[in-house]
Amino acid sequence: MYIACFVELTGVQDMKRADIKRRPLADTVLATLEPELKEYRELDGDGLYFRVKPDGKKAWLFRYKKADGKWSWLGIGTYPELSGKGARKKASEIIKDISHGDNPIITKQERKRQELEQNNATFEVLAREWLDTKTNTWVQDTMTRNKGALEKHVFPIFGKRLYTTIKPIEWMNHLKGIQQEKGIYEQVNRVRAMCRDIYDFAKVTGRIDYNPVEGIQKYLQQGKKQNMSHVSEQELPALLRAINNYPTLDVRMGLQLLAMLFCRPTELREAKWDEFDLEQGLWNIPEYRMKKRREHVVPLSTQAVVILQELKTYETNSEYLFPSRSDKSKPKSDTVFIMALRRMGYESRQTPHGFRHIASTLLNNRGFDERHIEAALAHVKDGVAGVYNKAQYLQDRANMMQWYATHLEEIADQSIIQFKKVK
Repeated sequence: MYIACFVELTGVQDMKRADIKRRPLADTVLATLEPELKEYRELDGDGLYFRVKPDGKKAWLFRYKKADGKWSWLGIGTYPELSGKGARKKASEIIKDISHGDNPIITKQERKRQELEQNNATFEVLAREWLDTKTNTWVQDTMTRNKGALEKHVFPIFGKRLYTTIKPIEWMNHLKGIQQEKGIYEQVNRVRAMCRDIYDFAKVTGRIDYNPVEGIQKYLQQGKKQNMSHVSEQELPALLRAINNYPTLDVRMGLQLLAMLFCRPTELREAKWDEFDLEQGLWNIPEYRMKKRREHVVPLSTQAVVILQELKTYETNSEYLFPSRSDKSKPKSDTVFIMALRRMGYESRQTPHGFRHIASTLLNNRGFDERHIEAALAHVKDGVAGVYNKAQYLQDRANMMQWYATHLEEIADQSIIQFKKVK
């Protein structure tokens, strides 16, 4: 009934190909040509054909003679996305290319490349668009590190290339080359994972049909996963004494806090005074600064509170615990603790992040509840269970953190005799 009403109101009905009176094909003919049991093509003019499939789908084809004298077909576009006027314009461009001796397929690809380039469809543009989607999920240090890796290892080679033209073999050869030349296996695998995600982003946004980086990980050298460098438990007392004697006061205090709180270095370096309640002995790290984007509460030992109270007496006119010397509105550089450990002679032996490994190992060896340790390291499970456990374990964690701070204080004190346990 609907079709009959439409025909009655508009006078438009399906047209049979036998009823075509003139060419080029009129717009009404293009719109109403009915399908048949088999696919057919109708000449529009000058090598341009209009194809109609049995399911009603329509498209434009161009018939041309190749250099070897054989006839071939070249797809131009689908209808109605490409109108009759647009198809005839493309056909005239192909005829012009052929008259100049150019391969119409190659020139079509070149036009597509130029069109993409004009639309800024380079890999760097795509990658930076993808990076923008990570603004609310990555902490600043992660963003800086990952952006820097792309700028160093990918953009110089593929940044100005159209992302649709970079082949899988090019990606594999480039990434394997970096591994072999520089010996940085894990970093290259992280770069590869980012590039794969960048192409996945293009795929789900309808810009590509396949991911050229997919599957390459099978053919890259994986390398051995290594924990962040850290000293053994036997070497820990000497490290703590070196920290306690470090000449730069605020950096010394930062390293002391890093050792006893075993938080991520960036969490402490970017800490602000309004996150601390020294009376209650709590440090509340907001979710936007956490790796898992979830608020994290750190119970403070009495030793940590004393350090923070002393640090607060040094008026810096900054919201940060550790402000930059050159700009009080920013925290210290992300290398401040690394350089301090290097000056103490611990380069490649101890990293700021390594204090987390020391604490985890030592507390587990002393029999503390693994759930409390994982919660202290902000490794709590996602979802409702994680929220529940955070509240449930707070007092347990406070007791554990106090024991740990006291233990570090004792082993660093040379005046205290340390006895080994009898096995």
